[in-house]
Order: sequence, then C-alpha cells, then structure tokens
Amino acid sequence: MKVEVRRDGTRSRVVTHREVERAAEACLRASGRPRAELSVLLCGDRQIHRLNRVYRHKNRPTDVLAFALAEGPSPELSGEHLGDVVLSLETATRQAREHGVRARDEVLHLLAHGVLHLLGWDHRTDAEDRRMRAETERLLGRVRRALGEPTAPPRRGARGAPRRGPGARRP
Repeated sequence: MKVEVRRDGTRSRVVTHREVERAAEACLRASGRPRAELSVLLCGDRQIHRLNRVYRHKNRPTDVLAFALAEGPSPELSGEHLGDVVLSLETATRQAREHGVRARDEVLHLLAHGVLHLLGWDHRTDAEDRRMRAETERLLGRVRRALGEPTAPPRRGARGAPRRGPGARRP
C-alpha cells in the first residue's frame, strides 16, 4: 500500500502528512484494497477552485475532488493506483467551524469521502447518498482506530446534524 501526501498552496497545519497517510491506509484496508495506491494533495481554495473550474466546470472552490484513474481513458493501465484526492484545507476549516467539529476531523471526513469516490461510490440519488454516508462513517471508525482515538464519531453542528457531501441533495 502506498499513499503519497503532498501539500501545495496552503500554510494550514490542521492535519499532518502522517495523519493523512495513516487515515488513507486505514480507508484502503477497510475497503478491502490493502494493496491499492493513491495520492492526496492538501491545498488551499485558490488551487482547488482552479481544478474545480477546469475539470468540473464549476467556478468556485470546493472541499474535496477525487480523480479516479478507473474513470479515465485507459482504466486498464491504472493497476493498483486508484487516483488522486484533492482537499482544500481552507474550505475544510470553514466547514468545521460551521459543523462545530475540529478542522482535523473535517479533513479526515473529506478524505474518507474522496477515497470512496476513487473506489466508485457516488451520491447522485438519496439512496446512494445514504449508503455513501454510512460507508463514510464506517471508514471513519477505522481511521479513528488507526490513529488511536475513540471510535465514536464527533458531534456535528449545533443539533448534531451530519455533514452532507458536495453535490448532495439538500432537504
């Protein structure tokens, strides 16, 4: 298993490279893909805004982008490399404040969400969204265990409402 973590365009230190690496490895093991590889880019809003505009045609920053090699022009060449997860630490920090959680926990949540996208998960329908949220929480339990933390999820928001992923339907 190989996880490459890079930081570019951000000075934020809400999470360490090693925490991201260990969390991604835990996600891969929990998903039955212990030999898989991926890369993670920790960046700021400016960089993720540019990527979101170019690849998703959305002219705004977002929290997480996932570029799955299996969805590219030659998926057979990807081997065990799943693709790339890009996380905006600025957006994650803002969202953490909104949800009443630590920025680090929000980053790990977004990482698990991005890894699931690399594995082919999506949330286009309400049913897919429910299944993906449940799987994200399952992965986060494994991540917390790998980082030596209690496995109970952190409370989210004033009423404990869970965070919805980008593009998820709002009630």
